[in-house]
Amino acid sequence: MDKITADTLIIDCLQLNPNAAEILMEAGMHCFGCALAHGETIAEAVSVHGQDLDALLEKLNDY
Repeated sequence: MDKITADTLIIDCLQLNPNAAEILMEAGMHCFGCALAHGETIAEAVSVHGQDLDALLEKLNDY
């Protein structure tokens, strides 16, 4: 299975990890419901929402 990275689009992240929506919501990131999910990377979303990129990537890849 592919690894989720900072450059992974949110929409692709949701396809790679079935729990991604829940993880993103817990982090205060509701990006998966946004039109930008098709063009925004995990890193871009994290910068907007002030989350720890490495910690979030670890959770997203722990599936």
